[in-house]
Amino acid sequence: MRCNHPTSRKAVLMPVLLLAALWQQVANADPAQEAKAVLERVTGQALPQLELQIEPAASEAFQVQSSAGKLQVRAGSAVAATYGAYQYLRQQGQLHVSWEGNRINIPARFADQQSLNGNALFALRAYMNVCTFGYSTPFWDWSRWQREIDWMALHGINQPLAMEGQEYVWQQLWREFGLTDPELAGFFSAATVAPWQRMGNIENHLGPLPQSWINKKKDLQLQILQRMQALGMKPVLPAFSGYVPKAFKQRFPNAKINRMEPWSGFDRESYWLDPADPLFATVAKRFLELYQATYPVKTAGQYYLADAFNEMLPPLSGDATDAANRDRQLADYGQALYQSIAQVQPDATWVLQGWMFGDHAKFWQPSAVKAFLSKVPKAKTLVHDIGNDRFDVWRSTSAYAGAQWVYGFIHNYGGSNPVYGDLSFYQQQVSQLTADPAKGALTGYGAFPEGIENNSLVYDFIYDQAWQVGDKPVAVKHWIKDYLQARYGKVTPELLHSWQLLEQALYQTRYWGSRWWEGSAGAYLLFKRPQRNFTEFGAHAGDQVKLRRALNSLLLQAPQYVDSPLFQHDVLEFSRHYLSIELDLLLQQSVRAYQKQQYAKADVWLNEFSGVVQQLDSLLGAQPQSLSQWLQSAVAYGENPEESRLYLHNAKMLLTVWGGTQLKDYASRGWQGMYAGFYLPRWQLFFQTLQQQPQISDVELDRRLRDFELQWTQSAELFPAAVPAAPLTQLPTLLQRVDQLNKAAGVALQPKKALATHQGARP
Repeated sequence: MRCNHPTSRKAVLMPVLLLAALWQQVANADPAQEAKAVLERVTGQALPQLELQIEPAASEAFQVQSSAGKLQVRAGSAVAATYGAYQYLRQQGQLHVSWEGNRINIPARFADQQSLNGNALFALRAYMNVCTFGYSTPFWDWSRWQREIDWMALHGINQPLAMEGQEYVWQQLWREFGLTDPELAGFFSAATVAPWQRMGNIENHLGPLPQSWINKKKDLQLQILQRMQALGMKPVLPAFSGYVPKAFKQRFPNAKINRMEPWSGFDRESYWLDPADPLFATVAKRFLELYQATYPVKTAGQYYLADAFNEMLPPLSGDATDAANRDRQLADYGQALYQSIAQVQPDATWVLQGWMFGDHAKFWQPSAVKAFLSKVPKAKTLVHDIGNDRFDVWRSTSAYAGAQWVYGFIHNYGGSNPVYGDLSFYQQQVSQLTADPAKGALTGYGAFPEGIENNSLVYDFIYDQAWQVGDKPVAVKHWIKDYLQARYGKVTPELLHSWQLLEQALYQTRYWGSRWWEGSAGAYLLFKRPQRNFTEFGAHAGDQVKLRRALNSLLLQAPQYVDSPLFQHDVLEFSRHYLSIELDLLLQQSVRAYQKQQYAKADVWLNEFSGVVQQLDSLLGAQPQSLSQWLQSAVAYGENPEESRLYLHNAKMLLTVWGGTQLKDYASRGWQGMYAGFYLPRWQLFFQTLQQQPQISDVELDRRLRDFELQWTQSAELFPAAVPAAPLTQLPTLLQRVDQLNKAAGVALQPKKALATHQGARP
């Protein structure tokens, strides 16, 4: 598929007209009207009883009061006003907005209440990970993006990543440097893996990338930036980090271009233009010039992301073991990356992710981190320290040696969706951090999930920690009570007791370590490509005994919440998580039985296991996320049958094989269609093969499983969604069935076990 130049006058004129209209809207935007528009969109109604007043201030604060039937909000920014209004409405149980759905109960007249005051603890509240644009957003349209930006404003976020639309600019850039359209067609990777192409990890993986996708994302980015700027947000935009196409290296054979080591099990290398080469500054400058011509950002054009070494070690000349030699070169690299942005935008701030410092801690010693940042103005550097739920880099580097930095958590890896979080940890960390005299130039705070649309509670709680509302922090149990009142519409003592158990069972886990086990990804054993050694797996984090008690209690209360779709959603999600872990125990017993050639016993367990998986898959049809929904969105994004087939394959590959040798099942999802349509048949093939060929080698067994996976990704099956009737009434029987199976297999419910955190490579 060729990447053709647009040729018609209409194709050129329409973007120009769109640009002019969008940026005129930004110039004329009224912050109060923009904030109110967010609340009117999420509620689906006009709100004449809501009055917002914005008085721009360096310190964002808000005051909300209700009198004479009206809700009056005064704030220092549109985002602060939106967050303040939403905070008040949540506390009153009148509005809840989540990825799973909204609960709306806005009164025509507001009762008089004591005023609510709050202020932002951090100047920047950051959101999103570069990987989110592969794991969640590749097939989003403006309607979906608009909902997400509204969600950001409601949660007080003012520094989101804005990574859509890059390929349109890269395409122009490489054409100017002599690359042909066929060469570019062989360079770009698929829509679902575009983030790793941008970071230089891969080239030409799962392509081609259709021109229509490039054009759509360009138009989408214009709308995204217009809305973000109208709300006063400060999005992070892309810059040139040094990675060039292989064809660029061939076009400029005398340039100093490093061949980087293949990433994460891929068999193809990428190419990095050394900043010491004069071409580096030239290419970087032209990229930003083209970017700004395409997206004429105003106040938003302050922050530019340039990550040169995401899970890639910097190429060093000379003795790599000589720390002084290493640090000298790293200092030059950091200076060059900053200067490549400053030459076009002198007032801009260079943004980099701090993930690499923890992920490759052996290389990035504290002296190396400090050297990398040493030649860059501290006030023009911003480290997104995204991995504090796993690493603690900022302390060892003296808060990044004086550079500005943002403290945050990844929480989600790959969009995989086990139910977990650590509420007390998040709260304690922020409380301790803000009081720590060693925090240096701490400027922001946020969450950087690789995938979204799951674990809503965790992100609601994380972002509430960025604000001081009232006189003191809200205790976790009181926060949960307000959350439930807004989400379900009512709270009872029985509900609070259930949630006390849930908090202890699920929300005291900082990192879902079992998603990486012995180099195998996947949230549960059920989601991982089967292996004989799964019998050695220890235990998942969390407390299954307390989770089971909480589920019993919630199911008894279900008749009181028949009018609450979000109650049903949550109970199903907690049950899915519980059942997946219990099925893992049964799988381990089945593997042992097959290895001992106890086929009769193993077959009984496998048949029962298959029945449970199929019933669970059926019940999950009540959830908003499903394999069908993911695949249908991919197919719908195509402009013709050829593109739709391509996107369908891309979407299936991301959830399963991914690419390379290390990333299989990394983005595994607990969705309807995945349980019965992919995980179950893969396990059935595994057991069938063991029974027919007990002495089969692990290598051959793995090959057959991989063949199954590839065939699955190449099929046209869309796994149509099926919504079950009254799913909560079916859950008690299913839960009892699994408990009885594990009891018969000799695997009783166990109290909470500690599980060591397994450090694995993250794409």
